[in-house]
Amino acid sequence: MQITKKLLVAGIVSLAATGGAVYATAAYATSDSDAAVAQVAPKVTAERAIGIALKEVPGSWVSELDFDNRGKNADVWELELTKGSERHEVDVDAASGKVTKQQADQDDNDDDNDGDDDNDDD
Repeated sequence: MQITKKLLVAGIVSLAATGGAVYATAAYATSDSDAAVAQVAPKVTAERAIGIALKEVPGSWVSELDFDNRGKNADVWELELTKGSERHEVDVDAASGKVTKQQADQDDNDDDNDGDDDNDDD
């Protein structure tokens, strides 16, 4: 009988501890999702950022678009544009719509970013 009472008490304590951990986890998960919802959407939409970037590099097409939330620094839309054999990287400020970076690289078609397409025929 003594062993049964000890097991019963140990089970109740264990159940209470587990319930508390589950409650704490649920409360933590709720606060994280509330924080995610509280993030403010950028003033400049993706469509507007694309339009701004295409004006910077006329005749190009957008090959990549990413939103970069930079915390304390200004958030930006990062776009990669392709025009012929050139690849352009353009950053557009998500609050003001100003172009904060524009860089052009020659596309070397071998994915090692060394400027050499490994074609010895030229």
